[in-house]
Amino acid sequence: MLYEPSVAIVEAARCAWQGVVCKVAGVVQSVLQSKQRTHQGFGGIMSKGKDHTGQQREREKMVREQLMRRGVQDERVLAAMLRVPRHLFTPKDEVESAYADRPVPLGPLQTISQPYMVALMSQAAELPEGPCRVLEIGTGSGYSAAILAEMGAEVFTIEIVRELAEEAAWRLEGMGYEQIHVRAGDGAVGWSDAAPFDAILVTAAPADLPSALCVQLREGGRMIIPVGLAPDQSLLRVTRRGDLFEEEHLCAVRFVPMVGHVQPWQA
Repeated sequence: MLYEPSVAIVEAARCAWQGVVCKVAGVVQSVLQSKQRTHQGFGGIMSKGKDHTGQQREREKMVREQLMRRGVQDERVLAAMLRVPRHLFTPKDEVESAYADRPVPLGPLQTISQPYMVALMSQAAELPEGPCRVLEIGTGSGYSAAILAEMGAEVFTIEIVRELAEEAAWRLEGMGYEQIHVRAGDGAVGWSDAAPFDAILVTAAPADLPSALCVQLREGGRMIIPVGLAPDQSLLRVTRRGDLFEEEHLCAVRFVPMVGHVQPWQA
């Protein structure tokens, strides 16, 4: 039987969509007004790098159709996703797919995460207002680190593939991101001399929670991490409460496996 929605349902859907469009317009206006501002000593992303009106429109469409429709509401996340030109972090042969609703290949077993996943993880971290420290495991091209920096965080990011780490460091430095620190090394052991962190975002999946990362969280800090072996991976939000770590399932995911020396957490 063909389902025909009532007039009231159609009108409610129309009003809801108009609300989304208006919110995107408001965020876009805010971003356009603040393109030239700096963040705690580093130049905004638009201070360097080529960006065209068409690509700005692609980002607006990405935010409207891929993020807001799926429930991403944090205005700092939305503004950052509108501001950072994803195509400048994408390999030349994948530029046409920079704003597509999927991960972008970066090399063997490496990807730039899907825009929605970047936004979801950034929102789930619930970064505090004001100065904060974030550890990212899996730098890739540096795109996610740029998003976090645009949200006001000082970012410490680790990439196990040295060539990617060097390229990301060069790219981020050229864009003016002085508060992003890149290290080539084993992300499973974290960055202890910069700890504790307000948040840790992990973009590769270990089989179990890495103990070294858990203990580098600040009290009340959150780690967003995919855990498990494909295809049964779960995106978790792990919150530190003293010596205990509360786990919350966010959604099913599929990430590349974490490579490195992972010591599982034991309560």
